[in-house]
Amino acid sequence: MTAIQTPPLAVASPDNGNLSHAAPLAAKSARLISLDALRGFDMFWIIGGDVVVKALARWADWSASDSIDSQLEHVPWEGFHFYDLIFPLFLFLVGVVIPFSLDKLRASGESRAALYWRIARRTLLLFALGLLCNGILQFDFANLRMAGVLQRIALCYGCAALIVMHTGVRGQALATAAILLGYWALLALVPAPSSSAGDYTITGNLPGYLDRHYLPGKILPQYYGYGDNEGILSTLPAVATALLGALAGHWLRSVRSATLKLLGLILAGFASLLLGNVWGMAFPIIKNIWTSSYVLVAGGWSLLLLALFYGVIDVLGWRRWAFFFTVIGANAITIYVVPRFIDFPKIARFFLGGVIDHSGAFAPVALALSILAVKWLFLLYLYRKRMFLRV
Repeated sequence: MTAIQTPPLAVASPDNGNLSHAAPLAAKSARLISLDALRGFDMFWIIGGDVVVKALARWADWSASDSIDSQLEHVPWEGFHFYDLIFPLFLFLVGVVIPFSLDKLRASGESRAALYWRIARRTLLLFALGLLCNGILQFDFANLRMAGVLQRIALCYGCAALIVMHTGVRGQALATAAILLGYWALLALVPAPSSSAGDYTITGNLPGYLDRHYLPGKILPQYYGYGDNEGILSTLPAVATALLGALAGHWLRSVRSATLKLLGLILAGFASLLLGNVWGMAFPIIKNIWTSSYVLVAGGWSLLLLALFYGVIDVLGWRRWAFFFTVIGANAITIYVVPRFIDFPKIARFFLGGVIDHSGAFAPVALALSILAVKWLFLLYLYRKRMFLRV
């Protein structure tokens, strides 16, 4: 099979901040196409894949439709559903690419000062883009949410990139362990005022207290209300999620055989899942405050998904099926931001409204598929034109 020509990694490489034509093709840069495809698989659920699957399950009256609905919603507090993997998988992939990016820039002769500037610029631009998505230009600062997905990506990328710049693989592993253990010790030993040490409840946890009292802007109820799920203290263990990705990136960059790399990812994934679930008995698995056990469980699934995509796409060479996801993954930030000002449902209705309205019981599925198709065709246009939003 022929290789899919894919753009440079648009999410995790500290590249030029513009919308530009792509650099060399995959065949020339020995890129891991699996990374773009896995990122696209991750974003697929955010841009409407979840709605399609839910609607299809209800229309087909699957016996597991209730379980599917549950798995495609976040756990209210303690526990882990499939949908709780989406954001940490993205952060994990941000980390995976950091060793590739930094080593490439070093090899091209970039100075240390230039690398610092690239990292700082990318961090600031991502953070600013997050504030833009939150509505900062409306100047309604009393109701402005300061935290957010892009803001957390920015901070985790910046911290992880600096750690990778200044430490080796062993140092990065130690930093990851120190963050996870330190966060556990902090929450287990330091009580929030009017609470007790080791209080992991929705109302009494320490990260929530700090968010309510020190996070600028408004705490919104849809982000659990007693704190922000991308708040101040919980960003610390999220850095460990990116560092787990960086360690996986080092492993993939090594001179080991593809079979050994694949086996290592699988073993690391199962080990992380086991450790996370065992630790979760004492330190509950809670996404909203990004507990250390949650980092390990999400990291375990991320490693196993990376192994699956790497094994099928880059080792076996079965690439054609991944094109759908690669198109999404190549412009992941774009499709996260653009729906704020492009009404994709309205476009879908304009072109396919008649088909949808005459679909009977299938109409919810047809509508969901139509919206997803419009988004994908928009991304395909950008992909064919070799245009990718980089920050």
